[in-house]
Amino acid sequence: MSFSKDWLALREPYDARARNVSVVEAVIASLADKSTIRIVDLACGTGSTMRALAPKIPAAQHWQLVDNNLSLLARASEMKPAVGVTFSTTPIDIGYDLEAALDGPVDLITTSALLDLVSELWLERLVTEIGARKIPLYAALSYDGRIETTPHHSHDGAIMAAMNTHQRGDKGFGPALGPAAASVAISRFESLGYRVVHGPADWRFDPTDRDIQRETFSGWASAARDVDNLPLADIVEWLTFRRDAIAAGRSSLRVGHIDFFAAPAGLR
Repeated sequence: MSFSKDWLALREPYDARARNVSVVEAVIASLADKSTIRIVDLACGTGSTMRALAPKIPAAQHWQLVDNNLSLLARASEMKPAVGVTFSTTPIDIGYDLEAALDGPVDLITTSALLDLVSELWLERLVTEIGARKIPLYAALSYDGRIETTPHHSHDGAIMAAMNTHQRGDKGFGPALGPAAASVAISRFESLGYRVVHGPADWRFDPTDRDIQRETFSGWASAARDVDNLPLADIVEWLTFRRDAIAAGRSSLRVGHIDFFAAPAGLR
């Protein structure tokens, strides 16, 4: 599954604001004794994880940005990194050829907004490959199912349930873990003896955040329609209510996400 560059650009500042500071600090601390770092970013999109993390790492860095969307990789290749930061873009479909993305010397693997889209089988494959190589993983912005909307509407529960059902559909990796992804991944890494630092990384949209709310609610309405277990009239009523609340400056939204950093034993 891939996303449009416009959606990724719209959400990036909110993602950056949501990233859990304690988890990022754990990532930075784990790299403190390295003068040069090689990082592989899986499902990189336009490079938002590199933009968020690279300025916080004092060491020289080379990022390998991996995605199967050539348009997004082309946009990523236009970045102008800071001094001491280099990067390359690599077109790989990690659903089929994950191992190719992980080959070679790697100090850190990163990914954002990916794990809730993958299947349990694919996640097991990822954990196994990372564990065999004893590489740390920074996984940010995995949706965990927590949603708070203001104002309330009577169809909120049904829409959110339908959206979560849609979230667990096949996104190109098999049936997705959806809201369970972060907890399953953390458990798997801990079973390998990895030390895991984790915490909330919630989107928080205020009444002034109109564009991102409109896109989010429209996406949820579309997902609810795809699931096809709600009357279309109910979905339209709910979306109209949400759009009216946004236009009136009365709408706010919180969407739960989890960040975690999993490091092998012996790595601080």
